[in-house]
Amino acid sequence: MAKFEIVMPKLGESIIEATITKWLKQVGETIEEDDAILEIATDKVDSEIPSPVDGVLTQIFFQEGDVVAVGEIIAVLEMDGDEASEKSEDIISEEKIGEQISNDIESIANEVIGDESETVVSDFKSSGRFYSPLVRSIAKEENISLNELETVAGSGKAGRLTKQDILNHLENRGKVKTSITKVPSTQPVKAPGEKIAVGTGDHVEEMSRMRKLIADHMVMSKQVSPHVTSFIEADVTKIVNWRIKVKDAFIKREGEKITFTPIFIDLAAKALRDYPGLNVSVDGNNIIFKKNINIGMAAALPNGNLIVPVIKNADQRNLIGMAKTVNDLASRARANKLSPDEISGGTFTITNFGSFDSLTGTPIINQPQVAILGLGAIVKRPVVIETPEGDTIGIRSIMMLSLAYDHRVVDGALAGLYLKRLREYIQNFDVHQSI
Repeated sequence: MAKFEIVMPKLGESIIEATITKWLKQVGETIEEDDAILEIATDKVDSEIPSPVDGVLTQIFFQEGDVVAVGEIIAVLEMDGDEASEKSEDIISEEKIGEQISNDIESIANEVIGDESETVVSDFKSSGRFYSPLVRSIAKEENISLNELETVAGSGKAGRLTKQDILNHLENRGKVKTSITKVPSTQPVKAPGEKIAVGTGDHVEEMSRMRKLIADHMVMSKQVSPHVTSFIEADVTKIVNWRIKVKDAFIKREGEKITFTPIFIDLAAKALRDYPGLNVSVDGNNIIFKKNINIGMAAALPNGNLIVPVIKNADQRNLIGMAKTVNDLASRARANKLSPDEISGGTFTITNFGSFDSLTGTPIINQPQVAILGLGAIVKRPVVIETPEGDTIGIRSIMMLSLAYDHRVVDGALAGLYLKRLREYIQNFDVHQSI
């Protein structure tokens, strides 16, 4: 009987691990090719892992709730000899890769654990903080104790210690004293000693996994970035009238709607080209200017949670391509069918308060970005219209734009210039363009 090892697959460029949320098959069950074996979740998206072969599930190495690194073996299938011989060399290659990954992990673990394996493993498990095999290996080689590791600030997700963090610590070892980094809690924030009373008839419901992740991300963003928000009004009458003129023809020709969202994403991307200082990230004392303009659009899911699909290279798309991409991402986001890569790599985010009739809002920055644009509701108002012949009063469609930005690297002048340029693009929109 041939054995086939199922490994945690690579789920996207920024995904290094996933949580097993549910086993769909149990030991002893017969599995056909493409049958879903288990469900996993990351901080980006939930997915199912299908079986690449037919066989019987003989071993499961992790339980529901366990966090597993990409590349680790999670289960073993047993295939009969005839079937194994019919499979391509890719399966044999994948088995060897799985064995190599397993050996590498075991080798790293042995380096870290050494002769006192039971004590060290117990210490790491009791620390309440995750340390990757690579970090443990470096700590072993540099004689860094667990107590010292606990004092090193982590820049990874939820305060996780990365390779660069420990290398930076080694470089400055003995020069400065670092402070203990606490892993953000997923519990509701409350005043010390305060107990929240639950009254008769009150309904208590635990946060979903996604809501906990959103809560942690929002709190972390506020702690990392000093938020400032600037506002500006824009006359969107030209865009409103143009959309009314082309929307029926667009639906007839393309089979889908054209909404305001792709129009504003297109214009926001053009303004980012003019002011690249908002398309950056902060790494310690360094500012990383992003080459690509990848705009995330915050979308509300039917269950009330949020997800942010990303439009890659948004400044290089025409309006038709932008509209189709926005519609596709929004539709698949509601159906929970986005891949991890489609919700990662964003450099700037747009959120639409107006879809719920809110005039404006002060959004929270989507880390590690430094700015997020809020679109308010479009409302008709009497406004003063300046003309060469004099000022008049007319009915115009007005929108409030809000820009929340990280004051560590973005000053009010840059934010104001960006909003002003975006307003210029909006109010000078070409109403004669075809789509």
